Amino acid sequence: MVSRAAAIRYARALFEVSHKQGELERIDREVSAFVALVDGHPALGQSLLNPAVPPGPKRAVVTALLDRAGGHSETTVRLLTLLAERDRLSLLPEILESFRGQVMELQGIGRARVTTATPLTSDRAEQINQQLATATGKKVDLETGVDPSVIGGVVTQIGSIVWDGSIARHLARLRQQFSSET
Repeated sequence: MVSRAAAIRYARALFEVSHKQGELERIDREVSAFVALVDGHPALGQSLLNPAVPPGPKRAVVTALLDRAGGHSETTVRLLTLLAERDRLSLLPEILESFRGQVMELQGIGRARVTTATPLTSDRAEQINQQLATATGKKVDLETGVDPSVIGGVVTQIGSIVWDGSIARHLARLRQQFSSET
C-alpha cells in the first residue's frame, strides 16, 4: 500500500513536469523502453531491483545504460537516477501505469475492463465500447478478459466502479434470497 502511494506521487510529479514541458509522449516512450529493458534482461532486473544491492551501484548502472542509449530527455534521466538513488526502481511499472492513467485522463480517455465467460467478437467488443463511451462521455480504452466462472453476462469495471451483470452474480443473489427466506 505504501509503495502504491509512493508510485502515485512519483507519477503525479512526472506527469506535471512532462505536461509542462510538452513531453508526455516522449517520457512515456522512454520510461516504457527502460521498463522493457529491465524486464527483458533478468540479470539486469535482479541487480537493479534487489534490495541487497546498494543504491550507489544501481545509480551507476542506470547512468551507464542511459548514457549508452543516449538521447533521453532530462526528465527521464532525473526520474530514473532519482529512483535508483532512493532504491525505488521496483516502483517503475506502477509509476508508468499511474502516469499513463493521468495522460489518458487529460486526453479524455477512460479505461474499462470487461470480463465475459467466452471471448467477445470484435463487433460485440466495439458495441460495448461505444455504449461505455456514451455512458461515460469519454473515449474508452477497452480491455477484455475471459473468466469462465462468470457463466454468462458481463462484468464491467471502470476505475474503482464495478457493474456485475454476470449470471454467476445473479445466481448468488438468488441463493442468498432463498437461504434468508427459509
